[in-house]
Amino acid sequence: MTADRSPGLALAVFHELLDHQGDPPPRPLQDPLSELIQTVLSQNTADVNSDRAYTSLMARFGGDWEAVAGAPVIQVADAIRIGGLADIKAARIQSILHEIKDRLGELDLSFLHDASLDDGRTFLRSLGGVGPKTAACVLLFACGKPALPVDTHVHRVSLRLGLVPPKATAERAHELLEALIPADLVYAFHMLLIRHGREICKASRPRCEQCSAAALCLFPDKTSSAAPGARSRHRTTAEART
Repeated sequence: MTADRSPGLALAVFHELLDHQGDPPPRPLQDPLSELIQTVLSQNTADVNSDRAYTSLMARFGGDWEAVAGAPVIQVADAIRIGGLADIKAARIQSILHEIKDRLGELDLSFLHDASLDDGRTFLRSLGGVGPKTAACVLLFACGKPALPVDTHVHRVSLRLGLVPPKATAERAHELLEALIPADLVYAFHMLLIRHGREICKASRPRCEQCSAAALCLFPDKTSSAAPGARSRHRTTAEART
């Protein structure tokens, strides 16, 4: 059985999660280059460790990206060691900085604020080591553009709810999910899905009995069912919004 991957379903999920969680707090926009490096540090790393690595990098080089680009790679690696995969990420960060400098003549990505979503995504994806999630994070969190990052939580929840096809990769899910959600709701939808994946729709032992979107979910391996009254109430609410 395949869910109806329609905007109506996506909006029904959005409203169920919004009713349960409330509005996600706004996130202040930061410099696009800083967001890019911070997102690279977050790859395959817990948020708390990537935040510590970024703070350490800033302390070591004073926020001077020219200094980061020109330093011996071992110094950059040592500065971000706490975040894991330090040698790989140090080389990746320096490569990205060198490529930006070679192409733009300066270490500044502020032009992304005025670029179209597609042009900004194309530029970022052309940088070595920058995938769809990293590009989307920069465009959403630094530029306020309606790019929807698909991390492991967003991907898992979207698959279970049937918002994307069963075999859709995370890369493919970026395009599919963005097409389902109005631009002004992308940030909130992203944040709601992440929190739902972290707290309720966990990778193992999902807390299905606590899921506010249970009536919409076709996940065949639910750990349990929501209370009948709750399922009926959620189904009525969802149908009214489609």
